[in-house]
Parts: sequence; structure tokens; C-alpha cells
Amino acid sequence: MPMSPAARCVSAALAAGVLLTAACSPAGPGNAADVDLGSGPPQAGTVKKDALKGVTLTFVSYGGIFQDGQTKAAIEPFAQQSGAKVLQDGPTENSKIKAQVDTKNVTWDVVDSTNVFTAKNCGKLFMPLDTSIVDISKLPAGTKTDDCSVPAMGYGLIVVYNTKKYGANPPKTWADFYDTAKFPGKRAIEGVPGELDPGVLEGALLADGVAPNAIYPIDLDRAMAKMNTIRKDTIFWTTGAQSQQLIESGQVDMALVWSGRAYSAVKNGAPFAPMWNQWMPEADTIAVPVGAKNPKASMALINFYLGAQQQAKLAELTSYSPINVDAKPQLDDLARSYLTTTPERDKDKFPLDLGYWAEHQEEIAAKYTTWLAG
Repeated sequence: MPMSPAARCVSAALAAGVLLTAACSPAGPGNAADVDLGSGPPQAGTVKKDALKGVTLTFVSYGGIFQDGQTKAAIEPFAQQSGAKVLQDGPTENSKIKAQVDTKNVTWDVVDSTNVFTAKNCGKLFMPLDTSIVDISKLPAGTKTDDCSVPAMGYGLIVVYNTKKYGANPPKTWADFYDTAKFPGKRAIEGVPGELDPGVLEGALLADGVAPNAIYPIDLDRAMAKMNTIRKDTIFWTTGAQSQQLIESGQVDMALVWSGRAYSAVKNGAPFAPMWNQWMPEADTIAVPVGAKNPKASMALINFYLGAQQQAKLAELTSYSPINVDAKPQLDDLARSYLTTTPERDKDKFPLDLGYWAEHQEEIAAKYTTWLAG
């Protein structure tokens, strides 16, 4: 049987009594060891021209207006400048990330996930950022939550309500969201089996009269007991797209949703408005899974994504807040009203304890899943 080029290389090396590694690797710029990103410190938003010709990466996010915005603002320009081919997949599923890493069959190169999940799994499922490639100097203060990720954007978990239904007496508090006598109508709340993001339980406890400084540790039984009071009036959404559709179709009168989905629904004509009292700031994160085929190229994509121009464009396309302090998005009044980084929004927020969630998310999600099925 004829020997492959790699086999011939190994055979020759053994005959010569030397050890060859890179020399026996397939040639070409797509090979991780061959990537040349240039010299000098990294600068967010840049990548060396054609440095990644022959490289294929897969970028994974949550779909909808956000992934479309990421694509137009950063992914497509990165591909054009770097020469890389960037495939897309989604929505992100944490269980799939874990399965890929555990089986050493990683097909996702750059993943948009949640800050709680990346913080909990830094060094386990996600590799530490290579700051010789990724420039983090322009991140807003306090937005970086772990050593393996950067924020993807800033957003919030907010209550929105039907302005036609509630007119001049709209809901103003979490207690109002849970008061179906005073504010009759269907609600929408996240209900993904096996997963739960921060915010849902905190809102239930605030509605039940728990003081903001006493929310943690979360009393799961009390939170779910409060949620039981509106269960028959609640539709549980499992994707951001579904939450937006429930608002646009008028199937619900109030919804607890991501701010970007609320903005998209209102932009599309839904007669809804946000309640900013005790809204909850959140942020997706971008990270590279352990075992990714070309970590240097993956890090280069993250560095490009963080540029001021890219972040400004992303904000213009999505209404999500940019995560580069130099970004200056040009926004209309509606999009600007959904930004979560203004001084006005800052004074109204309820800060989530992400450290608590990183430590307890699995047990919380398991109990919430049981409650959903009950």
C-alpha cells in the first residue's frame, strides 16, 4: 500500500533518528501553528490583512436580530480582512459545548454564551484569553467577569407591557407584574428545561416583598411559590425569538424578556413599553472552547469583534449597549431608549449576583426544571 506524505515524513524522521513535529504537519496557513498575526501589541478591532487565509472558523450565537447584527458588524468584516472563512451556527446550547469538549470533538470555535456559564467553566470548558492577541483595554469598567471571556454586549432583563391594554395606569413594580387582579392578562416568562438565567427568581422575590439586599441566597421555594400565583396566566418561552413573537402577536400582555427582543418587537409595531424600575443588567460573553482547532485564529476574531467601529455598528443594528468605551453609535430615539448603559438606567437597576449564580446555577436550574414539569 502506498505511504501517505505524512507517513513518509514520519518514516524518514525515524530512519534519521530525529523527532519531527511541525515539519510533518500539513502545510498551509490554515494550520494553527502557521498563523502569523503580526508583531506588536494587539489593537481591538484590527487583524492583519489575509493572515488567516485557508482558516475556517465556526461562530455560534443566539440567532435573531443579535446574531444578524454580530454578523454584519463584525463577522463578515473580519472574514474580509483576515481571509478566514467563518461559518455560523446556533442557537448556543451549553450542553452542546460540554459534549464537544468532553468528547474532544470541538466544532465550535468562538461561542457567544452567558457570563454565568463562562465564569463557572473557565479553564474547564473554555480556555483563558490570550491577551497577546486580544486587546481588552477598551472594555467598560466592571464588565469582564472571568479570565476566559469578554462581554459580547450589554443588555437587560426587563418587563414590558401592552400600552393599549393598561393605558394610563401601567405596571410600575414587580408586584404589579404578579398582580393579575389589578393587571389582568397573560404573562411571558423564560422556561427553558435544564437552564435558567439570572433574574426570573429575583423578580418573583422582589414581588413577594423581599428587600433587595436580602435576595441572596435565593429562597427557591419562596420564589417558586410566588410564581405559582400566576402560573395559569403564564406562557413560558424557550427562545428569544419566541419571546418576541409572543409580544408581537399579542398573545401576552406583559413579558419578562431581554431588552433587545423587546426593542425588536416594538420596532416591528407591537404596542408595548418597558418598565425600567428594578430592571436587571446582564451580558452575554464570547469565549473559545477548550480543544478548539485554531485558538489563535479564534482569539483574533474576538479581538476584531471588540473594536469601537464594530461595537458602534452592533449597537445601531440591535439597540444592545456597546462594550468598547470609544464606540459612538448613531441611534434613533427608540433604539437609544433601550440602551442599558445610560446614567438614568444605572440608577434604576437591580444588580444581579453573578458569583452566586456561577456557584449555584446547576442546582437552581434542576429545581426550576422540576417546577416547570409539575
